[in-house]
Amino acid sequence: MSDLKHITRADIDSMSKVPRLKLINSLPGFKSANLVGTSSKEGTENLAIFSSVMHLGSNPPLLGCILRPTTVPRHTYDNIRENDGCYTINHVNSDIYQQAHQTSGNYREDISEFESSGLTPWYSEGCPAPYVEESRIRIGLRLVEEHVVKANKTRLLVGAIEEVWVHEASIREDFTIDIEQAGSVAISGVDGYHTTKQIDQLDYVRIDEKLQRPGL
Repeated sequence: MSDLKHITRADIDSMSKVPRLKLINSLPGFKSANLVGTSSKEGTENLAIFSSVMHLGSNPPLLGCILRPTTVPRHTYDNIRENDGCYTINHVNSDIYQQAHQTSGNYREDISEFESSGLTPWYSEGCPAPYVEESRIRIGLRLVEEHVVKANKTRLLVGAIEEVWVHEASIREDFTIDIEQAGSVAISGVDGYHTTKQIDQLDYVRIDEKLQRPGL
């Protein structure tokens, strides 16, 4: 196809850092936008935006996220290890995406991104790590496993879901969460933010039933 640009591995390897970063980060398409809340042993509240949160399983309920190499200080990782493995994941919504993006800055360990971004820490009795009060979908987790990716030294953190806080209006009768009703946004690349529009909700696939489309 003449309208497709062919980019080889050699092309990628020859690119300078920033264009390569923007290209590769854009390739997965839309990613979830979440704020990870933690607290240091000194009590400093930390908040960091992540676009790498993923579903790992429902029984037990597990979420994973990718953490960049710990060759430099990673306050989120250090806080999780110091705080009995506890941390929170909070959906970014269209009302707070600019404040959420502010947390991507390289702040000193003694500076709280909550204060810098203007977001509000909120605590529950079931989790010692801070939630984001402005988030409409909040998840409390405890670290149960971590795995180093040998190819680039990133870490897959595996967290067990301990509690969930969701606005009741966002929970459908079948218990799926209406993330559009909650205003959750998506990320593309490293700095693109998007609202979404659901185009359909399909039934569970049964291989003995033909796909129902107009005209079939």
